[in-house]
Amino acid sequence: MDQSLSEIWGESEALIEVKSRLSRAARVNRPVLILGERGTGKELAAARLHYLSPRWKGIYLTLNCAALNPNLLESELFGYEPGAFTGAARVSPGRFEAADGGTLFLDEISHLSLPAQAKILRVVEYGSFQRLGSNREQKVDVRLVSASNVDLKARAAAGDFLPDLLDRLSFEVIKLPPLRERSGDVSLLTHLFAARMAAELGLKEVPAFSPEALEKLEAYDWPGNIRELKNTVERAVYREPASGIGPEDLELDLSGSPAVAPAPETPSGGGDFDRLLAAYARSLLDRALARSRYNQREAAAALGLTYHRFRFLRRKYYEFDGDRQSGPHAPALAGRGKDSLERA
Repeated sequence: MDQSLSEIWGESEALIEVKSRLSRAARVNRPVLILGERGTGKELAAARLHYLSPRWKGIYLTLNCAALNPNLLESELFGYEPGAFTGAARVSPGRFEAADGGTLFLDEISHLSLPAQAKILRVVEYGSFQRLGSNREQKVDVRLVSASNVDLKARAAAGDFLPDLLDRLSFEVIKLPPLRERSGDVSLLTHLFAARMAAELGLKEVPAFSPEALEKLEAYDWPGNIRELKNTVERAVYREPASGIGPEDLELDLSGSPAVAPAPETPSGGGDFDRLLAAYARSLLDRALARSRYNQREAAAALGLTYHRFRFLRRKYYEFDGDRQSGPHAPALAGRGKDSLERA
């Protein structure tokens, strides 16, 4: 059995249910959509789907749609013919052709352009597509698994994602639980990551985490989920290889996890209601912007708002004190022109 199957570690009820759903979905040759926050293990879940499926002997390919610009993404997916664009001197098959008979996993599918979405819809419906620069249909047999960390329904409602494609991708939708909802798994994963790091460092013993350290890890919100926990544990073992690890040895919320503004506390003696309300609203907007890496459309979707409503609230609450650049997201957005803000 492929090593990928052993990588989804955890004993919480939430994770056991996800594993069960993945096992059932693997047997059916239909598209699967995996949803979850960043760092929850969407690629591992996709690999599990493939290796538990009848296609397990076939090829398994992955592509992060956020890693390429739209023009390169289409040529990467569908391939191209000589002369399709400047520099295209030979036939180049795309990922769909390469994955024929196997599984293709498209991560961050919300980053696809509308033209690319239309072409993928045709592949899902008819099993055919055309390379860039060609009018000849290519037939393929590919199981498509896709993933996203944003609300695709909100994207479709805003006109940024094709509703027909979303319907076809959603034969089965599997939501991966964030680490904060996986009771008990933080401690289990902590010991696993610590043991692996100790082996990598050549340590004879695995540094022990004190009860207070484990309590601190269990209490943390983990906005970066498993990836953030892994970095935190490995960093602690790397820095304190010869001694036990206490809560003071754990550094949380570093650059690998965007800083999140804490919700403002309500003064016990009361205060200006409008000002407190504005401060709390700003904190919610700041959290959403930080988690989406300052992509305003994704931040709006995370809050259940339309893009225009989100922008209205930003203007409203950052003008409340006459200072639109007062939030922690201000340095990231300052200096951008109107067009770049629209795209952010």
